[in-house]
Amino acid sequence: NYNYGAAGQAIGFDGLNNPEIVAQDAATSFKTAVWFWMSNSNCHQGITTDGGFGSTIRAINSGECGGGNPTT
Repeated sequence: NYNYGAAGQAIGFDGLNNPEIVAQDAATSFKTAVWFWMSNSNCHQGITTDGGFGSTIRAINSGECGGGNPTT
């Protein structure tokens, strides 16, 4: 809920009490994804520097990367 709360404040929905709206409404889902990408500089750095795709995934969902090779 942490990210949905902040996204909701930024783009105008109640992400803390109604996070399901992101899955149920295509426009809100798209806006939330763009908000996250634009507000999280680690995503940009990962894809535009030597960090590679792995560092972008780690910035978005660190649970998917076990700390191995950051470029894969």
